[in-house]
Amino acid sequence: MVFLRSTRSLAAGDAPVRALSDAQPKVYWSDRPDAPAPRPSLVGALDADLVIVGGGFTGLWAAIQAKEQDPSRDVVLLEGETVGFGASGRNGGFVDASLTHGLDNGVRHFPRDIAALHRLGLDNLDGIVDTLRRHDIDADWDARGMLYVATQPYQVGLLESQAALLNEHGESAAVLDAADARAEVDSPTYLGACLRRTGKATVHPVRLAWGLRRAAESLGVTIHEHSPVRRLRAAEAGVSAETPYGVVRAARAVVGTSAYPPPLRAIRRYVAPVYDYVLVTEPLSDAQVALAGWESRLPVADSGNQFHYYRLLPDNRILWGGYDAIYYFRGDVGAHRDQRAASFATLARHFFATFPRLSGVRFTHRWGGPIDTCSRFCMTFGTALHGRAAYAVGYTGLGVAATRFGARVALDLVDGADTERTRLSLVRSKAIPFPPEPLRWAGIQVTRRALAAADQRDGRRGPWLGVLDRFGVGFDS
Repeated sequence: MVFLRSTRSLAAGDAPVRALSDAQPKVYWSDRPDAPAPRPSLVGALDADLVIVGGGFTGLWAAIQAKEQDPSRDVVLLEGETVGFGASGRNGGFVDASLTHGLDNGVRHFPRDIAALHRLGLDNLDGIVDTLRRHDIDADWDARGMLYVATQPYQVGLLESQAALLNEHGESAAVLDAADARAEVDSPTYLGACLRRTGKATVHPVRLAWGLRRAAESLGVTIHEHSPVRRLRAAEAGVSAETPYGVVRAARAVVGTSAYPPPLRAIRRYVAPVYDYVLVTEPLSDAQVALAGWESRLPVADSGNQFHYYRLLPDNRILWGGYDAIYYFRGDVGAHRDQRAASFATLARHFFATFPRLSGVRFTHRWGGPIDTCSRFCMTFGTALHGRAAYAVGYTGLGVAATRFGARVALDLVDGADTERTRLSLVRSKAIPFPPEPLRWAGIQVTRRALAAADQRDGRRGPWLGVLDRFGVGFDS
């Protein structure tokens, strides 16, 4: 599918853009009246066995698993905003069992360990389901599978390879022709699809984060929100996590700051914060759902380098995101980057190109947020402060499930445990670091343009992407 260029004028007569006129600059997931009250900021000094920096999924899973492993362990979690504020609460709610951002990426980077990584990923997904059950967390978990669609002829062959690889590793995937793909979701843009029935789910990410916070506190974890860690340093035989009004002195630390500025300099080379933007529509009527031919309610992603992900929510809204992956100079992040008119206009136009029968549908929510992208497209690990701190970052937009595993590995590392997990090449190796500015910004911009050009050239990646492929590095959201 060849989409309209995002540089097109935002004219008053542009119907897709007019559909944005009522969209509120809010994250749909957290725009709820039942949001839990924030926990108090840290004021004064605390002593703990383990301090966790970051209240996203990595930090929450680290807190829960640390207490389940050793209930006597005194655990304090510090979050700069509120739990789930960052990528954990701004994503599309797509869950993938893969620990390596897909089997193909895992095979490319970790061929000797891919069988173990695949098994551990599926076990990790089962562990999430078990936690939801044991702690009575209602987060709209739905594991019916996912549809990957081809919108350009060259992508059909890619989906055939994807299905073959999944089936080779014991999953269930089927290739659909155009008619069968449109029987699942009726878009005139579809030329075929890969229907993956295993290892995929969707979730309400903010309700998941809130549920994990409640579970952590029920286990005895102390949580302080609005407590950004300004400095994490070695102190005596442990670490000191300093916030504006307090300090936590602990034996060990786990850091899960995602795309936001970390308190450990060692992390900064490995993560580039890339902004992703999302729209959500008003609730569709049953007749409109039928008009879109979406009775299957399967979540969808297309197969371009610049790709869209979308899903029909339980209240019949459509969440529509992706395509743009914006890196701001020096990795600038913050509320001033959460809204980008050009990206929202592009998303709106592509939405109606995909669903022309839904003309007249309005968008109610628009937001953006940074993803902690990594040069190998999947998580990377490390230790700092003489081994007293460990980190897991770089999930590259596929961390809803992988963060649980990343947190478990970070706990192993900071405890000095020798486990099957810590022996994985995924853990023992590191991603190639991004260069310093201005080379980082320039390299990412060149790569973004090369990826867009490849989508217009039947997937031919060109010399620049060829070089990156040979070194196993790149840029993705």
